[in-house]
Amino acid sequence: MNSCTNNYMSNNHFKRGELYSFITGKASTAIARSLQKKFNQAGLNITIEQWSVLYHLWKEDGISQQEICNASFRDKPSITRLVDNLEKLNLVKRVASKQDRRINLIYLTREAQKLQDETMAIADKTLQEALETVPADKIDVCKEVLQIVYDNLK
Repeated sequence: MNSCTNNYMSNNHFKRGELYSFITGKASTAIARSLQKKFNQAGLNITIEQWSVLYHLWKEDGISQQEICNASFRDKPSITRLVDNLEKLNLVKRVASKQDRRINLIYLTREAQKLQDETMAIADKTLQEALETVPADKIDVCKEVLQIVYDNLK
């Protein structure tokens, strides 16, 4: 094999390999930036990362930090920092578990509950904009492929 062919193959291999991480990362970053911009324009003083914690608590209030880690695919130090900041913003409160005092359960405050409808509407609108010209069958294929990739690496 000459070096030209070898170089082509390695470049081609690289391009195929970067497909998932590059495209999904790029799309995810674009959606997050757009969502953050809309939160800022609405005068909402929360980050996308903080919102993602609130999102899991809106689905199930009073879960442990570990359960938030598992649901959000983040590590414990990240969730601890996010919960600390949310607590400072008076959006969550930690309550020691009655069954195990070593475990803190995280509860939404009234302030956080008030944010749910507005932030979810902004998130829905952002996602609709992101997927506006994507045919429904392509979305289904994309979800299927990404689920397979995730399952293969789980």
